Amino acid sequence: MSQTVDRALSILPLLAEGPADLGRVADRLGVHKSTALRLLRTLHDHGFVYRQADQRYRLGARLISLAQEAMENLDVREIAHPHLVRLNEQVGHTVHLAVHEEDEVLYIDKVESRYPVRMYSRIGKPVAITVAAVAKLLLADLPENERRAVAEQLDYPMYTARSTPNADGFLKELAKVREQGWATDLGGHEESINCVAAPIRGADGRVVAAMSVSAPNVVVTADELLTLLPLVRRTADAISGEYSGRTPVKEVTA
Repeated sequence: MSQTVDRALSILPLLAEGPADLGRVADRLGVHKSTALRLLRTLHDHGFVYRQADQRYRLGARLISLAQEAMENLDVREIAHPHLVRLNEQVGHTVHLAVHEEDEVLYIDKVESRYPVRMYSRIGKPVAITVAAVAKLLLADLPENERRAVAEQLDYPMYTARSTPNADGFLKELAKVREQGWATDLGGHEESINCVAAPIRGADGRVVAAMSVSAPNVVVTADELLTLLPLVRRTADAISGEYSGRTPVKEVTA
């Protein structure tokens, strides 16, 4: 199995040099054409290579998309992190950064609260997509037909009495979030946890990530947390400016 994976991966740098036919791939790998064809078909099925009309193979759009997505996510996390730390130092609450990947919204960075009562969340963990504030921002930015398609495919668990109950309710919430430019989760996932979030945008204005501040009721009330929204939005705007190259690095103040 490891040899098969190694051979399949060895095809990718070859095709990065330019389109290649079956014979060239087989020669580079030192295998029979039937073996090379089997590997190419598997890569083709996953969108990692594409067979042209002239029967030569080139890198597929899926691979290019994954590489671009990985670079964008890595960059936004690296750029955002100092801002998240400064915001955490100012407000003391848990700060998250999240992105939309495939069918999930995932945390890619987290700065812990300084208070003893903390949230159970971790980097790489999917969020509760129908209630999380960061998820609402990321999905709200999708074109309308994509938003509807996503909403209709989701399940709507009632985590609390404030959870979104169905696709119609979710679409209305996404429309509201899209118009106002920020989102909340006030006890929708856990009754005792509230969250405010703002979008991070790229040079084209599309939302590439979302950041949030979350806190339990025992530390701060929902109304008190909402007073932090202007600061959260300014922080997100500062990250957006740096990420898109529109503005130089500067510290956000309360």
